[in-house]
Amino acid sequence: MKGMNVTISRRRFMTSAMAGSVLAATSSPLVSALASPASAASPPGDVVGKITVGYQGWFACAGDGAPINGWWHWSQNWGQPPSPGNTGIKAWPDMREYAHGYQTAYANLGNGRPATLFSSYDQQTVDTHFGWMRDNGCDTAALQRFNPTGGEGPTRDAMAAKVRSAAEGTGRKFYIMYDVSGWTNMQPEIKTDWTNKMKAHTASSAYARQNGKPVVCVWGFGFNDGNHPFSAAACLDVINWFKGQGCYVIGGVPREWRTGDGGSRAGYGDVYHALNMISPWMVGAIGDAAGSDSIYQNINVPDQADCNAHGIDYQPCVLPGDVSERQRKHGDFMWRQFYNMVRVGAQGIYISMFDEYNEGNQIAKTAENAGMVPTNSGMLALDEDGTTCSSDYYLRLTADGGRMLKGQLALTPNRPTQPVLGGDGGNPDLAAGKGTSESSHTQVYGSGNAVDGNAGTYWESANNAFPQWVQVDLGAGAAVGRVVLKLPPSWERRDQTLSIQGSANGSSFSTLSGSAARTFDPASGNTVTVTFTPATVRYVRVNVTANTGWPAGQIAELAVYAT
Repeated sequence: MKGMNVTISRRRFMTSAMAGSVLAATSSPLVSALASPASAASPPGDVVGKITVGYQGWFACAGDGAPINGWWHWSQNWGQPPSPGNTGIKAWPDMREYAHGYQTAYANLGNGRPATLFSSYDQQTVDTHFGWMRDNGCDTAALQRFNPTGGEGPTRDAMAAKVRSAAEGTGRKFYIMYDVSGWTNMQPEIKTDWTNKMKAHTASSAYARQNGKPVVCVWGFGFNDGNHPFSAAACLDVINWFKGQGCYVIGGVPREWRTGDGGSRAGYGDVYHALNMISPWMVGAIGDAAGSDSIYQNINVPDQADCNAHGIDYQPCVLPGDVSERQRKHGDFMWRQFYNMVRVGAQGIYISMFDEYNEGNQIAKTAENAGMVPTNSGMLALDEDGTTCSSDYYLRLTADGGRMLKGQLALTPNRPTQPVLGGDGGNPDLAAGKGTSESSHTQVYGSGNAVDGNAGTYWESANNAFPQWVQVDLGAGAAVGRVVLKLPPSWERRDQTLSIQGSANGSSFSTLSGSAARTFDPASGNTVTVTFTPATVRYVRVNVTANTGWPAGQIAELAVYAT
């Protein structure tokens, strides 16, 4: 595959006349009937009642040891490093948490740092991604598996093993999602691949199950284009074969699956209704909140009714929007979709996608501003509309969408997640983005993580060596009277014994709040607030002497306020 110039486009299809225009909103008893959540065909499991993210895991770099031996999906010509004239992506990742980056042919980033990219073949990359999933309420990952019989096969086989390891290590679930686009001899080969290779992964405790059955998805049946020429009989045979293997089968289908027109071939109704779960594709169908509302009225509502009538679970797509096409509107576009999918009564939600930097629809951490993008790339960052967004913003937005799906957050059309954390009304966080120091840290968990506005990243000290401390330099003396400490919201309950100290010069510290066991409880957002008599200090230190959850000091967010 080295030097390959042309790749199959990732699920980019023509927009039908219906989806390509803003549809007139309709009012009917059906709409009213589905304004409240519908009864699920299946009880909660690893996909019903859960947030599933599409995971490509298809990025490789020259020199990473992957069998494909090239810049897989980063560039058009995989034999050459990515550059402005040889690129396969629309958005640039935030590279700060990867243990290794691979040098590209782009100019340096706006901040002067080298323009490097990650490789999915590095286990640390996959572990990092699944850690983000864990910290941001992504329950299950659908690992994309294209035709594995060609030159990409060995690398894809290895990626399945890496995803399994990461899922097991982070408490996430995963399942195999076959994308049959361009797979000429699909019907027999998909069965052989499952039997000889992928079925073995169902033995993992992390492999997703629904109704007690291992989950498998087939994406691409019924699409009305030359890349998906499979007959209805062939599609039905494959679905029934997987069901005969004891699987719960999801179908990634055209958005017009129910009507059999537009992007869907006619006469595939029996194919769609043979599925256990239906997940219509929405990338390219909508690009703004009004489009989401139109799809809700004209597609989602009748889709849910059809699924209910046939005992099928419904898993519609939610996408953050293409950064390069300025669709995101600092989260308003994505949140409107969450709102619509929850109010329609969907049994689950599929995020399109986790790491799709190629189409700009990724929720994974992305360049925040021009300083994090190569100067000659022409790529936009998350602040493209003038609103500053932290690199993890769409992960945090997904976490809140998941809480709303699960009834942990009231149904609301207003997004609760702010683009940048740390503000507190007119009382700003004095520590946000400021310089930090520490007694020690382990691996990549340095003190800077405590002031980056992201509760999913954290400082962790060296293990089994108390006391430990982390501190922030406010830059100048300031009156402070309150410190807010956070751990990642998904972490289990723990008590950390700690004190808050202050200093004017960074060497002589006084106690602002004495040592005490502070309880970090996920039921209250893993947040601890410590108030004390206001004092004027420049340096604020958290001194940790014990932790019931891990033998180290751990702080995800250290926020400092005047009152």
